[in-house]
Amino acid sequence: MYISLLKSKIHDCVVTDANLEYVGSITLDVELMEAAGILENEKVLVANITNGRRIETYVIKGGGGEVILNGAAAHLFKKGDRAIVMAFAMVDVKEAKTHKPKIIHVDKKNKIRD
Repeated sequence: MYISLLKSKIHDCVVTDANLEYVGSITLDVELMEAAGILENEKVLVANITNGRRIETYVIKGGGGEVILNGAAAHLFKKGDRAIVMAFAMVDVKEAKTHKPKIIHVDKKNKIRD
């Protein structure tokens, strides 16, 4: 049997823009994606720390500290909001007991903190 567990998260990032006219998705800095093990087009859950809203979307690559909510999500997130980006994985229940998610902490410019 498999269960869904947190694979990784980017904690307390800052939304750098919200683009209503874009087709959809969240644009993430590729360095954050690589550190968290999140792939382009991977489904993620994004929680808005500022207002409590959550959305599911998919990831596209960005750069320069970008965290941009695109399309309909732009109604729920605005520039300057704090957010958590979470990715999940199906894990065998036997492996779940030792599974450790990657937690990436960032500063106010979305740069990885040590």
